[in-house]
Amino acid sequence: MADWTAEEMPRLDGKTVVVTGANSGLGYEGTRAFAAEGATVVMACRSVERAEDAAAEIRADAGGEVDGDLDVRECDLASLDSVRAFAEDLSDDYDAVDVLCNNAGVMAIPRSETADGFETQFGVNHLGHFALTGRLFELLEAAEGVDGVARVVTQSSGAHEQGEMDFADLNWERSYGKWKAYGRSKLANLLFAYELHHRIDAANRETDAGLDVRSVACHPGYTDTNLQMRTAAESGNPLMKVGMKAANALLGQDAEIGVEPMLYAATADVDGGAYVEPGGLLNMRGHPTVGRSNDASYDREDARRLWEYSTDATGVEFPV
Repeated sequence: MADWTAEEMPRLDGKTVVVTGANSGLGYEGTRAFAAEGATVVMACRSVERAEDAAAEIRADAGGEVDGDLDVRECDLASLDSVRAFAEDLSDDYDAVDVLCNNAGVMAIPRSETADGFETQFGVNHLGHFALTGRLFELLEAAEGVDGVARVVTQSSGAHEQGEMDFADLNWERSYGKWKAYGRSKLANLLFAYELHHRIDAANRETDAGLDVRSVACHPGYTDTNLQMRTAAESGNPLMKVGMKAANALLGQDAEIGVEPMLYAATADVDGGAYVEPGGLLNMRGHPTVGRSNDASYDREDARRLWEYSTDATGVEFPV
């Protein structure tokens, strides 16, 4: 795996890849890489206009035409109705989804709520993706996948190490810290990814379900994307904008490198339940490696409680 790059990805002709937040940052780079290998990439984005602009840019950079297809569709993870509508429309038009990249997210924003009343970071980063994965699970089951296995790739962050699960106040109604809330949402991503893996594995062992679906987690390290600048803009603090810009310039790696853990998790020979991260300095830079997230992310009781809460909150049941 040493120095693995996107150039080592297999051809993806005939494969369908869904990428949330595909219009910018890591989602944009992932979309570009998947399409370059022949995949049909469904760009699941809150803003169709921005996604269409991104698709046009990808095509222009490829000389007017990419090997795969780009299918722009609206999917607002802050609205469970939007997630449901996206999944239903996709099911009408596609027979299978080979890879689902749960990539979109918001970071360290002032407290707000989704259309369904959830704290936005928890609602978008975790609950929206939980609901989306559950609603697309039949399409994942139906896929030939990559090397015979469909993939669910859930993007986390090194910030999960600062996250704590408080099941008495998951939506931060008693108090709110924007960075703590972000850390919790990223920890929730990992608890979900690992619990999905355990449930698929149990179904295959106990009932011989034959589910060829693999759940893998990843994080991009410190990557220079517009996520940091959106965070600074949302803060209303001009000093934060200056600080974020300087940090990105000094510490951030290019998005083309930062997306590699997601691409590796989606296409390489990696086990279910793996955590793919940068293999360089402090696991914040460099090419991908399989590592380990913090101990809290492997807490099976927290994972079970979060799964049950998420099922009740979203109304989405998984067949595992």
